[in-house]
Amino acid sequence: MVRTIVKDVLFLRQKAEPATKADIGICMDLLDTLKANEAHCVGMAANMIGEKKAIIVVNMTFTNVIMNNPKIISKSKPFETEEGCLSLTGTRKTTRFTDIEVEYYDINWNKQRQKYTGWIAQIIQHECDHLDGIII
Repeated sequence: MVRTIVKDVLFLRQKAEPATKADIGICMDLLDTLKANEAHCVGMAANMIGEKKAIIVVNMTFTNVIMNNPKIISKSKPFETEEGCLSLTGTRKTTRFTDIEVEYYDINWNKQRQKYTGWIAQIIQHECDHLDGIII
């Protein structure tokens, strides 16, 4: 189901709770909502659709990937950039890292550990910040 994008900064600043297998409906809603906004959105966190769960979805060019309870376990090569967000108006400056490694549970609750670089790494960092209540 396509959900409304939350713009309430007080809600968005709350830290996410761990996701469980029972949160599959939130995963599906995130996928649907990202698809509906794909013209101007490349990633989304569950709090952006009103759910305080540690779930993100990232457009990997060829497919949208769900990450449950993602944790960035390493990062390198910092750079300054500007980002926008569907939950906010305009863009803001932030620091990101070119290379990251992430542990997460996929849509089938299989544990994954992947390295990402460039644009995909930047999207993941932005969405993981959402889970920590950090808004650009």
